[in-house]
This record gives sequence, structure tokens and C-alpha cells, in this order.
Amino acid sequence: MIELYIEYEYWVAAVQLILAMLGMGAGLQLADFKKVALQPKAASVGLVMQLIVVPLIALGFILATDLPPGMIIGIAIIAAIPGGTVSNVFTLMARGNVPLSISITALTSVACLVTTPLILNFLIAEYMPASFSMPALKVAIEIGLCLLLPLALGMLFLRFLPAYAQRFSTLCVRGSLLGIVMIALGSIGAGRLNIADTPATDLAVLFGFIIGLTVVGIGLTKAFRLQQEDNTAIEMEVVVRNINLGFLLKVSLFPLVAGETSAVADMVLLSLLLYGSWQMIMGVVFIFWRRRQSVSVVLAEG
Repeated sequence: MIELYIEYEYWVAAVQLILAMLGMGAGLQLADFKKVALQPKAASVGLVMQLIVVPLIALGFILATDLPPGMIIGIAIIAAIPGGTVSNVFTLMARGNVPLSISITALTSVACLVTTPLILNFLIAEYMPASFSMPALKVAIEIGLCLLLPLALGMLFLRFLPAYAQRFSTLCVRGSLLGIVMIALGSIGAGRLNIADTPATDLAVLFGFIIGLTVVGIGLTKAFRLQQEDNTAIEMEVVVRNINLGFLLKVSLFPLVAGETSAVADMVLLSLLLYGSWQMIMGVVFIFWRRRQSVSVVLAEG
């Protein structure tokens, strides 16, 4: 069974991302993009945070620490990927600006066709083997086929079959989650995820990056003096990232070969899984925190 997973790991990663983006597209309309024009400041802040600030934070940690290559590459992938559909759901539950969240997610998803290969090459080129060449075109094609195309198809589904779109979106998201579970279980079964063998100091630094990204995402956003619901949307976009795409990038950069092990690839996967777990926890914390603030504002105004 494990051998079967190893053989088809790339396709598991690709399918789970395709399902996630189909689900996101089925709840997205062209009108959502137009809403960006009505909120230029908030949308611009969100894009700057995603495409510039987050990669700079990652660069700072990479330069200031002595992490193993696997964790450095994991951090770079986290910084290079945009927000995901989960951030939109969390923004809704936290009473944030959902149209803004959707707009930023959609725009950064389109932009990452270009920005993701550039950010990865900038951050990790020197940490890869001397014979390695960043497959920028391959990464761009994979993003186009597995992220942008299913996003567009999901939008078409909503356009022509609106009565079934919500159910379709739900099924796709559940299928994507199943894919992530398969990746985690398959990796554990193959002996590639053993957190007990990871030095505690390295894990502490990795969590420092994760927590630092969260703190900056909250603090810097507040400095722009946006409305609270806009802050909530941008915070979610910064913290809750498209880990689905991260898994695909990891598999693409480090294809698994039966009978062979790669400590670097395993550390990349561990970093992505740890961040994915953290962002879910922080998403729930943000939801309760922001909802409580909203209630306080209403009571104060009343």
C-alpha cells in the first residue's frame, strides 16, 4: 500500500490541489474581482503583505538563522504560496470583509504564476544541490494547470449550474482534505515523518518563523489604519496560506523514488505540515477573537 502511494504521490498532491481550487472557484464570480477597485487601499495592503512582506520575513529568518536546508526550503515555499480558500471561509466566520478576502486570494493566485518561481529561486537557489536548476517553467505550468485552470472551471460551474455550486464546492473541499490526509499518512507510513529525530533547536526556530509571520501579519496590517473587517481579511490571508499548493511544489521539486530517502525532502514536508497545523489553530483563535471584538463594538454602539 505504501509503495502504491509512493508511486502516485505526485498525482495525489496534484488532485488535492485541483479539488481545492475547483471548490474555491465554485464560490467565486467575476464581480468579486471588480470589488477590488472599490477598496484600492485595503486590496493594495493585502497584495503588498502577501507578495512582498511575507517573502522578506522569510528571507530575514533564512539569513539570521542556521536552519538545515530542508527547513529553509520549507519556509521559502510557505512564503512563496498565496492565501488559500480556507482563508476565505475563516474570514467569513470571523466577520471579516469576505469580498476583500476573496479578491486578494484570487489576485495572488493569478500572480503566483509568476511570483512563486521568482520567490523560490531568490530564497533557496543557494541551498539546493549544485546540479539543481529551478524549474521555473515547470512550476509555472503546474500552477496554471492545477491552480488557475480549475479555479476558472469552478467559476464556470457556478455560472452555468448555480443551483449545484454549493454542493459541488463542499464535495471538492472534502476531497482535497482527504488528499492531505493521504499525504500525511503515506509519509508517516513510509517513515518520512519522524518529528522525534528533528533537533529541538531547529523546531524552535521554525516555530519562531511561524509565530513571527503571524505577529507581523497582525501588527503591520494594523499600522495601515484600515477598518477592522478589512484587517481581519488581510490577517487571514497572511496567516492561512495555500498549503495545498505547497504540497504540490514539494513533490515537484523533490519527487519521491521507491527505495530511496531524502532528509531534505522529508524536512520540507514536515515544515509544511507543521505550518498547516498551526494556521488551522490560529484561524480558529482569530475567529473567536474577532467575533468577540465585533460583539464588543456592537454593545458599545448600542
